[in-house]
Amino acid sequence: MTEITRVPLQPIAKGAVSKLWIGIAAIALASAGVAYAALPPTPTVKTLTAGTGESPTMDDVVLINYKGMLSDGTVFDQNKNYPNPVAQFVLGFSKALQKMQRGGKYEVIIPSELAYGATPPEGSPIPANADLKFEVELIDYKSLAEIRQQQQILQQLQQMQQGGAPGAVPGAPAPAQP
Repeated sequence: MTEITRVPLQPIAKGAVSKLWIGIAAIALASAGVAYAALPPTPTVKTLTAGTGESPTMDDVVLINYKGMLSDGTVFDQNKNYPNPVAQFVLGFSKALQKMQRGGKYEVIIPSELAYGATPPEGSPIPANADLKFEVELIDYKSLAEIRQQQQILQQLQQMQQGGAPGAVPGAPAPAQP
């Protein structure tokens, strides 16, 4: 016959369960804070005037109006009708453009880690580790494939205006295409 030893359970002290839950909550909050601090920085994009349609991707070329400023309001760069591939801007600007829509106007804050960090362009008024503020209007955008196709069409039109293909007689009909 097996003998079972009984151990009397002690009553839980008053308030111990509350302290346990407070401890669990504190650990959860600390873990969330550590996880939040580990998130990569992102640009802040505030919509001033809503745009329409889809947003550009890293494979697109945008046409924008923009004004870049330091946190004290000093303008360091501005441009109108500026065409540029999304992927060729500083990372924070590229990420911000992908949150915009055609025709919209935006205010963008780019943390220094996503701009120039400790090494701003030589001779620029941007200090090291500066957060940047931009006012951006996304006028339009097109894919690189669309732009290449338009360039080919323009080149063909120019060749036709200049007398056709190399070796062709000006004014002669173009040869039939196979």
